[in-house]
Amino acid sequence: MRSSSYFAMPARALLVLALTAVAVPTAHAADTAPTAALAAKPYMGWSSWSMQSSKYPGLNPDGDYSYLTEANVLKQTDALAAKLKKYGYEYVNIDAGWWMDKTWKSGFDQYGRQKPDPIRFPHGMKAVADRIHAKGLKAGIYLPAGLEKGAYGDGKTPIWNADGCTTADIVYDDLRTTNGWDSAYKLDFSKPCTSKYIDSQARLIADWGYDFLKLDGVGPGSGKSGDQYDNVADVAAWNSAIAGTGRPIHLELSWSLDIGHAADWKKYSQGWRVDTDVECYCNTLVSWENSVDDRWDDTPAWTRHAGPGCWNDLDSLDVGNGQMDGLTKAERQSYATLWAIAKSPLYTGDDLTRLDSYGLSLLTNREVIALNQGPNPPAHPVTPSDPQQVWASKNPDGTYTVALFNLADAPAAVTADWSTLGFTGRAAVRDLWNHENLGTHRNKVTQALPAHGSRLFTVTPHGSALTYTGHEAESSANTLGGNASVADCSACSNGKKVGNLYLGGKLTFNDVMVAKAGTYQIKVSYISGDARSVDVSANGGGATRHKLPATGDWGTVSSVYVPVTLKAGANTITFDSGTGYAPDIDRIDVPKS
Repeated sequence: MRSSSYFAMPARALLVLALTAVAVPTAHAADTAPTAALAAKPYMGWSSWSMQSSKYPGLNPDGDYSYLTEANVLKQTDALAAKLKKYGYEYVNIDAGWWMDKTWKSGFDQYGRQKPDPIRFPHGMKAVADRIHAKGLKAGIYLPAGLEKGAYGDGKTPIWNADGCTTADIVYDDLRTTNGWDSAYKLDFSKPCTSKYIDSQARLIADWGYDFLKLDGVGPGSGKSGDQYDNVADVAAWNSAIAGTGRPIHLELSWSLDIGHAADWKKYSQGWRVDTDVECYCNTLVSWENSVDDRWDDTPAWTRHAGPGCWNDLDSLDVGNGQMDGLTKAERQSYATLWAIAKSPLYTGDDLTRLDSYGLSLLTNREVIALNQGPNPPAHPVTPSDPQQVWASKNPDGTYTVALFNLADAPAAVTADWSTLGFTGRAAVRDLWNHENLGTHRNKVTQALPAHGSRLFTVTPHGSALTYTGHEAESSANTLGGNASVADCSACSNGKKVGNLYLGGKLTFNDVMVAKAGTYQIKVSYISGDARSVDVSANGGGATRHKLPATGDWGTVSSVYVPVTLKAGANTITFDSGTGYAPDIDRIDVPKS
């Protein structure tokens, strides 16, 4: 299992557990309104974890994860200030290990709070934050969820500023563990002393001058579920504790957060990791297959939850170092494109002292940064999650952000059809990566892309809006086969859907009328808690299998456009689960021309 920063790979998890055994878019709740301004737009900066976790020659010469030192952080701070600050990059985020020695043994103060390792950070954490601030930048720090085992001290460790409270008074009597690595005891917030401990940690990092906290191993998520790993109360306590310090501190949650608790994450934090670590824990920083390419499947369900005050975090953007990144140029551009259009925070884990020219061009493209930082909403897939994909969003000025992706291992052409954006006719196309106007295109734009390649456009429509004919899935005019059945659906357009499309279950829309023969982009509205595939065919002809991205739960409707070739007059369109499980279908909408 790929985990997140603190114990980021199975071998590391075993090492650390052994050591510690010895030692939407909606506004935040009213009580968090003062901190919402922290995340009015996705944050930008640098994080230490990618280089800490890599086996790339020379990065960690003193042992695994040894890169994290005061000297290295300040070296990256200077490089960020010199090369990227003017483009909006401002956070310097110190990740896991700042309170651990080179053998990964933790250090704590007399109140059970993490204490900086004197070898890694000889001048302490406040001095580092002061140096970062002196460059006009913001300082970030990291902590895991729960009370670390090494801080317990047989339950006798006193809690700062909480008379009579000790560590025995803040955890469960059975010392149940929590977080993504079971490295900490679960905090019991029914006890009055417990919130005092979080208050003490927040006070410490605020007094040091930190502007950002990554809280890691948070559940439900981080590979864990169940009451033992439910850290919603921890996150709420951190939100309150941060507010109590009077210092605005951005709270970011990690990793693979449970989408079922999206409302909680939005209420109590400014952002959350939607996926596993992007790092490969290999001899580069990342690799395409582990796990950059996962984001195209895992991001769509979260898109509706992102907006000012709370953003979906896709993890570090490691596209600046060429060979050390472990990616082709095409992959680096696709990586940066998805992060930009999803409105993920843009923080790189690269060595900023040796950015190559191509990497620097990706990280400093002002048009792409403006797209990420501007008022436009996050893009989402308008086509199925097939090897060739189109993602888009409609911007407040009436233009569209359109990204083409070829996720296949071989070159392929990718087409963005204007009908998937809701209009037809002509549109002007601008290539954002190349700062080039591509002229006017009628009805679509097609690009030949390399393996794992992409293009990113702003499309300005000059045509006319399409009109559609809707067909409800539950209509008595349709034909159901196998297990398929009509069910209630409060989110669906007519309060109904067709579900149980599995192991041969199928739905056929009858009497789908079009005036002219041709290939039509059919809008398919569906519900699917996970990504599922379905075979789509017309008039009994050959079927094409498409994977529809997850909608996040079984109560949310999303839509994608599927190309279907129809004849003039009446047609049938069939959705067949085949030998697997297909999404539930709400309706289809067919362009009138």
